[in-house]
Amino acid sequence: MKRRTGLATLAVAAWLVWSFACVFGPSAKAQTYPSKNVTIVVSLAAGTGMDAVARIYADKLSHALGKPVLVENKPGAATSLAANAVATSPADGHTLVVLTAIALSINPTLYKQLPYHPDDFIPISLYAKSPFILVVNPSLPAKTVPEFIALAKASNPPLSYASIGAGSLQHMSMEYAKQRFGFEATHVPYRSTSQLATDLVARHVAASFNEAGLSIPLVKEGKLRALAVTASQRLPLLPDTPPFAEAAGVADYEGVSWHMLLVPAKTPRPIAERLHDEMERIVADPEVHDKIASIGLIPNPPMSIEEMQVYIKSERVKWGGMVKQLGLEGSQ
Repeated sequence: MKRRTGLATLAVAAWLVWSFACVFGPSAKAQTYPSKNVTIVVSLAAGTGMDAVARIYADKLSHALGKPVLVENKPGAATSLAANAVATSPADGHTLVVLTAIALSINPTLYKQLPYHPDDFIPISLYAKSPFILVVNPSLPAKTVPEFIALAKASNPPLSYASIGAGSLQHMSMEYAKQRFGFEATHVPYRSTSQLATDLVARHVAASFNEAGLSIPLVKEGKLRALAVTASQRLPLLPDTPPFAEAAGVADYEGVSWHMLLVPAKTPRPIAERLHDEMERIVADPEVHDKIASIGLIPNPPMSIEEMQVYIKSERVKWGGMVKQLGLEGSQ
């Protein structure tokens, strides 16, 4: 009888400990967070627009959290290297990742197998949208989108165009244009946008839908020519460059990526919410807002964690459908 009573007492005690941990564990972790340096893993190379913005808010975030916030670049495999590294990291809020539509809304359809799933993350901040610019080497005679399409139709062998890999937004933007306007162009994939831009300037490839932050300085220096932007509005930094929809006469065309900061899915909710609230304040800072806009990105209005989760799912439907339409489903 005493043995049964003892076992029952132990069971009750274990249940109380478990209950206490469930109720107070996450809050306690949030109160002591962060306990060490925080790392933001950037899925593109140093020098890209994503990298530049991450370093801007990493500095602000370090002051808000009271611990250094370091930026680590981990490009490669169409952002999958960074995504998988953080998805499998300890879910304690000390390792975050910056991803785009490639990792969360394209790769799930493009790849037969991925080492991660979009649900492996909690979104913290959708702080910017990233338009692309259709740029060409200035030696190319085309100065407008219609002229580019005409030149592409007449070229034999076909013009070459660069992207950061099959299934990337740059790749699909050009494939969509090829399909829509009936021309051929040879795809040349690159591992980084910086190397892509270097080869564009060197005339190794003819054209690209390239990242705005990297393209704008080269356009202003006369090293590249901008024909159109993929956003629905003109960019203040390139006021004379029309939206692709306007230039090509296709009102339904828009192709923008986005920058999103995330943590592993099992991160305690209080920590995720604190990071979300801190980032919301940081991005609302006029200085940060202006810096985001100054490199060709479009600052995004604040969204809740739940709203961002819904947005990710809608983007998976949109871009996943495009991957299927282009016959690229499971091609990687």
